[in-house]
Amino acid sequence: MKSIFRVVSFLEGISYLLLMSLGLYYKYALNDPSFVKMFGMPHGILFMLYIVLAFVIKKEMNWNNKTLGIVLLASILPFGTFYIDKKYLR
Repeated sequence: MKSIFRVVSFLEGISYLLLMSLGLYYKYALNDPSFVKMFGMPHGILFMLYIVLAFVIKKEMNWNNKTLGIVLLASILPFGTFYIDKKYLR
């Protein structure tokens, strides 16, 4: 389960960065919202999967509520999921 969470965490981080960089650039600089639509749905699915898997893996990893809160908070910060992978999942 840990390896699945690591893959989802990585993909969620990449999708978030693509959405915030390319998606927003094309939307506001070039008036083309197609990239936001293209990256938005996969990111939303990966985000929800990340949250659910964090709760599922909590017991396996022996995380307390503070650690779980940090893991959940990292999902809304740019590069946060990469930090979680390095600090808590390796």
